[in-house]
Amino acid sequence: MTTKEYETYYVPAQSHWPIVGAVALFLVAIGAGQYVSTMNNEEGSWGGYVLIAGICMVIYMVWGWFSNVVHESMAGKYSTQMDNSFKQGMSWFIFSEVMFFAAFFGALLYARVFSVPWLDGAGNNFMTGEVLWPEFTATWPLIKAPDGTETTAMGWYGLPLINTILLLTSSVTAHFAHVSLEQDKRPQLKMWLGLTILLGLVFLSLQVLEYAHAYSDEMRLYLDSGIYGNTFYMLTGFHGMHVTLGTIMLIAVFVRIMKGHFTPKNHFAFQAASWYWHFVDVVWVILFVFVYIL
Repeated sequence: MTTKEYETYYVPAQSHWPIVGAVALFLVAIGAGQYVSTMNNEEGSWGGYVLIAGICMVIYMVWGWFSNVVHESMAGKYSTQMDNSFKQGMSWFIFSEVMFFAAFFGALLYARVFSVPWLDGAGNNFMTGEVLWPEFTATWPLIKAPDGTETTAMGWYGLPLINTILLLTSSVTAHFAHVSLEQDKRPQLKMWLGLTILLGLVFLSLQVLEYAHAYSDEMRLYLDSGIYGNTFYMLTGFHGMHVTLGTIMLIAVFVRIMKGHFTPKNHFAFQAASWYWHFVDVVWVILFVFVYIL
């Protein structure tokens, strides 16, 4: 019988970063809730300061924790088993993000398929509209509020279409960057990854312009513009946050590449960032169809 050799599994020492992250997220949640609930208060609120403190603490935690992981990886402490653990962790993280967006898409579909028709008397709810909103007509986008104010729906053409093309293109460049890394072609790797980051930054810039146009006197599409404004900014805003996070991940990977990190066989950090980037691209395509087109 042959003796099977097992790889060593590196177990890091106890770390303070999890508790730092927990406290940071608690501050973000409390600060954001307080800030949003008192936005129209002329006297101001302490929520904004708590939110900023929480965000700074999150940045500090991510920087310190990831630095430890990078140093351990470069020191050769990680084995194949550790890589599998990282892959499982990233897979579950992306799955949790899928469930996160599924909840918001579910809320959008529930409003369109059930709530809006019910308000117009569909099904057995013929008295609902007469009591709550007699002049209501079931249409989507719902651009008229009960107080009579009207907004304008955001079309799929223009900036949204350009952003869709940008993100789809960035997914292709990210794939080419991955292929270049696997083939150990460092110049091509830097070029394709740099182009991916640039496309992500342009996407975010155009989304800012889109929001500015939406809040203009021409469109008057605000966050409080009824169910349509709520769902529009909730879905596009959270997606923009995820694109921002994905861009930061790609920038961190790009810096490591410039320092000579990663090999064709050892590059999970790059792979994880690539997975996440493809995920936000897929979410945008679904969002573009259900929020802008349908």
